[in-house]
Amino acid sequence: MLTDIEIAQTCKMKPIVEVAKKAGLNEDDLELYGKYKAKISADVWKRLENKEDGKLVLVTAINPTPAGEGKTTTTVGLGQAMHKIGKNAIIALREPSLGPVFGIKGGAAGGGYAQVVPMEDINLHFTGDMHAITAANNLLCAMLDNHMQQGNALGIDPRRVIFTRVMDMNDRTLRNITIGLGGKANGIPREDHFMITVASEVMAILCLASDIHDLKKRFGDILVAYTYQGEPVYAKDLNAHGAMAALMKDAIKPNLIQTLEGTPCLMHGGPFANIAHGCNSVQATRMASRLADIAITEAGFGADLGAEKFIDIKCRKTGLKPDCVVLVATVRALKYNGGVAKTDLNTPNVEALKKGICNLDAHLDNIAKFGVPCVVAINAFPSDTAEEMEFIREHCAKRGVRVALSEVFAKGGEGGIELAEKVIDVLENEQANLKMLYEDEMPLAQKIETVAKTIYGADKVNIMSAAAKELDNIAKLGFGNLPICMAKTQYSLSDDQTKLGRPTGFDITVRSVRLAAGAGFVVCETGAIMTMPGLPKVPAAEKIDIDAEGKIVGLF
Repeated sequence: MLTDIEIAQTCKMKPIVEVAKKAGLNEDDLELYGKYKAKISADVWKRLENKEDGKLVLVTAINPTPAGEGKTTTTVGLGQAMHKIGKNAIIALREPSLGPVFGIKGGAAGGGYAQVVPMEDINLHFTGDMHAITAANNLLCAMLDNHMQQGNALGIDPRRVIFTRVMDMNDRTLRNITIGLGGKANGIPREDHFMITVASEVMAILCLASDIHDLKKRFGDILVAYTYQGEPVYAKDLNAHGAMAALMKDAIKPNLIQTLEGTPCLMHGGPFANIAHGCNSVQATRMASRLADIAITEAGFGADLGAEKFIDIKCRKTGLKPDCVVLVATVRALKYNGGVAKTDLNTPNVEALKKGICNLDAHLDNIAKFGVPCVVAINAFPSDTAEEMEFIREHCAKRGVRVALSEVFAKGGEGGIELAEKVIDVLENEQANLKMLYEDEMPLAQKIETVAKTIYGADKVNIMSAAAKELDNIAKLGFGNLPICMAKTQYSLSDDQTKLGRPTGFDITVRSVRLAAGAGFVVCETGAIMTMPGLPKVPAAEKIDIDAEGKIVGLF
């Protein structure tokens, strides 16, 4: 059996100029990054600004196992299947972070015969967007520390600096550090922190900005610190936003790539859904929906995280409206939610499946609360049995929910035709009636409680004293009308990753909050969630190598 990278390396890719033609783009619309990757010129928007959006399909999932359950694979395969049945569709995905690539979960290019290519480039440096985001973020940090070193005219309190440095790699030793310890010439000593790049506000701004001018304004609105008098200090007060935007002049343009079957894909931005808002860029999603009749995009991790944020943050701010949700489920993940250990997931176990199916029910119930029709996609694994598959089908039928077997990993677009036909049936015969969970005017603490109780199923929310104080402060600064971005474990509906299935009788604990004024939301960190992950005992990096001919090996 071929690995993902071996399958990708056997693919005969089309020149990206040919792929662009499928999407209604010409060579002048592209800024080429070699033969098989390109950025799309900002001038394309002039042609598209008055065009109506096509249908929008959002792919999300149930709570996964630690290995992930193929949401990106399903998204890619669905796009390929749409082309198989003669539909004009474009995929819009997030870019991978190097953290998972060299850690445990892997990349974000799909898998098997439902991948986007060139897979090695995509999972490594791609077109440099992640590095540009990292550089822009850390430039702001450097300018902040330099301002304090050079006389501190703004009176910034070094104990109340809230904007942190980032890097796109898992490194737990950088979570909490002390800087400036080399004497007067080397800066003000203070506590600092690192986040992974994809959790940064700069990443969120890239994904929510409408154009370079909006990007620059949002950068200026980043809250970086407070003065000794308790007054807020923003990036624009440090005159940092112009230089930050200059670093991002290319990164703001969506990237064009292709699937193994030549289907166009826009890949841009890559925030994690457990610690950030988990959606690709507004520009890429909107461009896909205007270039094609059907745009297929994804939101990270389970629907309790990615889909909720897609609607309550991304749709709220942009007017985007999904017409159909595809909820990816696997036999493996449902058995995991039924209490089966990760090492035993390949063993048939219908009883565990029956116990874990409540997790699927929770996500179906939640999607219904947003007013969008849903199709369940059973992402097939070789270890699945016919009895297990049939149980899920019968369960969905009893609920009156469309369900389709997805075999895109093994068969590419051909394996997604049943799913594509079910999605088309929804798009042609059902109407979405999109609803937000809460109104802008609702107090921040009440928004947190609404998400925790309505989506997670919590009994109550415990907001720790420091977090409650900061919520009051954010409201006093005039940002109480912003949506919230919950940072929570992806493995459970609760904030405790050991509570699987559909837990009841639990509380959600909010230990800290921070204002992301430039992005336009308030981040609420729950449970033991980390914004800088660590590497596992045996990281994937140990298996990745390059041979004498320059060929990458061991990359999944």
